[in-house]
Amino acid sequence: MELVQACKQALVLLFSGNGDLWTIIGISFAVSVKAIAIATPIALATAFVLAFFRFPGRGLALSTVNTLLSLPAVVVGLTLYLLLSRSGPLGDLRLLFTQKAMMIGQIVLCFPLLVAWSHAAIEAAERSAWETAITLGAPPWRAVLTLLHEVRFGLIAAVIAGFGRIISEVGSSMMVGGNILNYTRNIPTAIALETSKGSFAQGIALGFVLLFLAFGLNLGLSFFQRRVTPAS
Repeated sequence: MELVQACKQALVLLFSGNGDLWTIIGISFAVSVKAIAIATPIALATAFVLAFFRFPGRGLALSTVNTLLSLPAVVVGLTLYLLLSRSGPLGDLRLLFTQKAMMIGQIVLCFPLLVAWSHAAIEAAERSAWETAITLGAPPWRAVLTLLHEVRFGLIAAVIAGFGRIISEVGSSMMVGGNILNYTRNIPTAIALETSKGSFAQGIALGFVLLFLAFGLNLGLSFFQRRVTPAS
């Protein structure tokens, strides 16, 4: 019965326009959207280089990317905390317990996933699109855009998966963001805090947001995966 009551209170909080709740949701989306926007172009460039060029250390680079796919968020948070703390080498930047620090942590977390998925999509692409564009005299940047357009559904799927990875992570955001109300408190850190206080209504409400988001992201991911590998 307590769970049912808490769920009812959570729904009331969501649909009543509770200011604190929606501020937390806004911060969470703002930080994660900026992080994925910054990481995506760099990851696409990296994936393209790894897919189309052969150079010493390429195999090691691919192995490193694949290894970092399972990098725990708390390890990223601890590493950034040590780097950004006052006694750390980057302490003078004063980024610790800021949204920028949270963004850096999320970029580190989503970058390997973006590279790995984008690399797989580009590797599976027909090289004829690239070769044809070059043969017709297109500049290299236009040839690259032509190829990326051919594999756009796979790349969109990579971005969706990357966003899903960072919007729900708690370890890094908690350690480098500090969970400061109205500034660095996002959905996962707020859920952790409210649960530890025994205040379940807000935690459940934020959990609903993550569940709805996860459902939407999975629908989108399934759609774009089907576009990449259509049924024969």
